Amino acid sequence: ELAESFGVSQASICRAIARWTPRIVEVLAELVPTADDLDQTQTLIVDGTLVPCWDWNHQPGLYSGKHHRTGLNLQVACTLTGRLVWVSDPAPGSTHDAKAIQSTGFLDIFPDTPPLGDKGYTGLGMMTPIRKPPGGGLTDWQKQYNKIVNSLRVPVERAIAHLKTWRILHAGYR
Repeated sequence: ELAESFGVSQASICRAIARWTPRIVEVLAELVPTADDLDQTQTLIVDGTLVPCWDWNHQPGLYSGKHHRTGLNLQVACTLTGRLVWVSDPAPGSTHDAKAIQSTGFLDIFPDTPPLGDKGYTGLGMMTPIRKPPGGGLTDWQKQYNKIVNSLRVPVERAIAHLKTWRILHAGYR
């Protein structure tokens, strides 16, 4: 469509994009917030998501056994009000959420206000639901606690759903 609009070939558009993208990234780099720029006193909600990509047979690390497809693992953080504040660099789709968030160093930034997460982040010092013990059950207060933690996680699920409405993130272009 872009080539048609300007009356040039698709190859010319690709060359122009390849030439200008690094320059645009360089100019805008200082405007892109990092995890270090976040307010360390606010409570954040973290979750991981798989962003699909084409099937690479020579890249088995991209295959997610959980989702049964290839993709990239993104870690996402938002505020309790649902404002997206951070997205990690992509990790291979086979990477577990706990390993992916640890590799970013994100959790080191919040020593006093641990983020909320799902059960996939258990053991990382985050506020997570309580797992049912093997062969046992949860007490009433544990069930109530899990209900509260899970209800507080809704904004990050909504933020991820919003991210995935962007065509580049829900189609397998990467």
